[in-house]
Amino acid sequence: MVVCGDDGLAHRLAAELRGVYREQVTLVVPPSGRRVRQPVVGRARAASAALRDMVNAAVNRTGNSDATGGTGSTGGTGRELEATEPTEDVLADAGVERATALALVYDDDETNIRAALTARRLNPRLQLVLRLYNRRLGQHIEELLDQSAALASGGGPGSGSGSTTVLSDADTAAPALAATALVGTSKVVETDGLLLRAVERNPPRPGEVADPGLCTLALLSATSNDPAGADGSEDSGENGPQLLPDAAAVEAATGRGTVALEQVSYSGPPLPAGRAGVPAFGELFSRRLRWSLAGLAACVVALAVALMVVTGDHPLHATYVTLLDLFSINEPAHNADIGRQILQLLSGFVGLLLLPVLLAAVLEALGTFRSASTLRKPPRGLGGHVVLLGLGKIGTRVLTRLREMDIPVVCVEADPEARGMATARRLRVPVVLGDVTQEGVLEAAKIHRAHSLLALTSVDTTNLEAVLYARSVRSRLRVVLRLYDDDFATAVYRTLRAAHPRALTRSRSVTHLAAPSFAGAMMGRQILGAIPVERRVLLFAAVEVAGHPQLEGKTVGEAFRAGAWRVLALEVSDGEQAAGADSPSEGARESRLVWELPDTYVLRGSDRVVLAATRRGLAELLGRRARRGVDV
Repeated sequence: MVVCGDDGLAHRLAAELRGVYREQVTLVVPPSGRRVRQPVVGRARAASAALRDMVNAAVNRTGNSDATGGTGSTGGTGRELEATEPTEDVLADAGVERATALALVYDDDETNIRAALTARRLNPRLQLVLRLYNRRLGQHIEELLDQSAALASGGGPGSGSGSTTVLSDADTAAPALAATALVGTSKVVETDGLLLRAVERNPPRPGEVADPGLCTLALLSATSNDPAGADGSEDSGENGPQLLPDAAAVEAATGRGTVALEQVSYSGPPLPAGRAGVPAFGELFSRRLRWSLAGLAACVVALAVALMVVTGDHPLHATYVTLLDLFSINEPAHNADIGRQILQLLSGFVGLLLLPVLLAAVLEALGTFRSASTLRKPPRGLGGHVVLLGLGKIGTRVLTRLREMDIPVVCVEADPEARGMATARRLRVPVVLGDVTQEGVLEAAKIHRAHSLLALTSVDTTNLEAVLYARSVRSRLRVVLRLYDDDFATAVYRTLRAAHPRALTRSRSVTHLAAPSFAGAMMGRQILGAIPVERRVLLFAAVEVAGHPQLEGKTVGEAFRAGAWRVLALEVSDGEQAAGADSPSEGARESRLVWELPDTYVLRGSDRVVLAATRRGLAELLGRRARRGVDV
């Protein structure tokens, strides 16, 4: 395996391949003085003495200062090369011609594409994994590289040519970050229209029976009620989170929350109701102006009816005369009866009221068109919203996810030319321009009435400072902060939780959330997504049953291995019905995925299943660890 990158994702991915899959990895990184990101703990210590003291105290208490798997860890077998760019000579020196898979995870899309084209020419059978932020471009690049590999191998897609997988760390981490900020909102994994929702449930009360949903994915830590407990650690022993427990473990667990698969569907996210079906008239004019126009229209109709009754005119002619009187272009009714004269005076008075209303309508329409291209400000009375800090790659993806769930959002960004500004304008999301560390910026975002805070800037000290200040304004504010280093994220999480035990705190490392998906793609499996369970990760993958003795020829119940993997769904063709389904409607669904498979269904070699697996379980299922004789 060859991993090329210039930030923490490359180191985390290499550690994942070495520690979990026991692969021989060559890591290609820039020279030490030219790396884009340095380890976050070092930058934080140099930035603030107070921050250093807090982090050191938290690390000393948790005993996790020497934890492996961080961005600087390169344990296991392999070597490390230093190169400024992944040129052809560098890739050849890294052994791409003999490698099984290559991951290009540079922060720049152009660098990854250029290196991928070179690597595909050097080794057509290479498994390529690219990190690209531009999703549309990624689809075209994936098709181009696969076609090139097929032609170079002298056959079609099934001729043994290498495949290409394009992933985005932002897309992989965004669902978990967005879902973590919302209490009562399930954790979501979505890829190609597949929507999986996993919800955390509190321990059942005495006499209550817990609802397992479709299945129980995990048992939460037994120390979840202890503010300074081990909740949040990846290695918490018997009291830590248990992924994919069996029925006996679920029944024996008392006082522990669960993560259950609550709902599964096969459709894209619906358009938020707040933005659907809004007429253009309602977009141009305010409600008060619309009521004023409706009142004047009612007055005109009433005057026309009165004129028709008084004079006996035809309804159309009475309406025409009323409009002439309204605009003061009719002749005075000197010789008419008293009723006609009174109606003309009333029509003229209504015409005077009409002029300011028409002027207000014109001004509001002009203001609407003008504000359509500018940033909106947080409206008065806003509350229960999510304050999102940072509109970079991660922040933009999270903003899109939140709006898809129809969640009110207020963004804070210091750079007017940030990547996500165009997205914020398109979604009509209020944005506060300013440095979040300056006084008054969070107040402008109405942090004192917010539901939760998402700190997703690229500077860890900024995220931490914003969270600490927001907690001083509102102690029970729910916060989620993005931190570069996973060990640092664990230390900050435990410290904030101990200081504010009644408030929800989550610290997330994007590399921690994204690395398992990249590693799984390098191993040749289609990773649909990942759901974090405290500080551990549960993967969802689509796997061909053929070639896996742990699955092929066994029933769904026999194929289930507690703590390793569990079959969730079976993909069937149109009109095909899974054995054991009670009716055709259960076997052939619109999504072509059969959920709630009976335990007696026998998996065939031609089947393709969706399963939930731990990282080590997926590694064992691939068969590589078994061949090396490694004890899983």
